Amino acid sequence: MPIATSVANLFARNSVFVGTIFFGAFAFGITYDKVTSAWWDSHNRGKQWADIRSKYLQDE
Repeated sequence: MPIATSVANLFARNSVFVGTIFFGAFAFGITYDKVTSAWWDSHNRGKQWADIRSKYLQDE
């Protein structure tokens, strides 16, 4: 149980525990956003405005 004791000692201070939770939530949010955006772009490739813009806009 040395790992559990080390983790318990690390999180003994409330500021470390709360900071870890906030950082984890922030990192998870960014990662989730990037992964879902990448999946959406690959799933809808060729159907988005960025892909078909050249068909509808003329160069001046």
